[in-house]
Amino acid sequence: MVSPVKRPRGAGFTLIELLVVLGIVALMLTLAVPRYFPSIDKSKEIVLADNLRNLRGVIDQYYCDTGRYPDTLEQLVEKKYLREMPVDPITDSSSTWIVLPPEDGSKGGVYTIKSGAPGNDRSGKPYSDW
Repeated sequence: MVSPVKRPRGAGFTLIELLVVLGIVALMLTLAVPRYFPSIDKSKEIVLADNLRNLRGVIDQYYCDTGRYPDTLEQLVEKKYLREMPVDPITDSSSTWIVLPPEDGSKGGVYTIKSGAPGNDRSGKPYSDW
């Protein structure tokens, strides 16, 4: 008859050891999580500012090349000034841009753009004022 395998007395973790480890993990999460979510918002705002800057530059480039502003934002994609319409990272959509026409309506339809995202940025400024 084969005797059953006996485990040494100290082979597992005790309940106290597990609770201490879980407490340490919880403490680390309480320090890390509050820094994580604001960094996501900050990165979205950086991407939004970059997309607005690039789109406004492309609109100006189109005006310099043709002498008039594009009629629609899609025209910039059709004429190969943009590969595709950039996405507003706050709304996760490329259709929420607010288009502002030039004062002289005969020069086209898109003078500049703004974000159509609701709400304010981290400093309290509305996204629609960017």
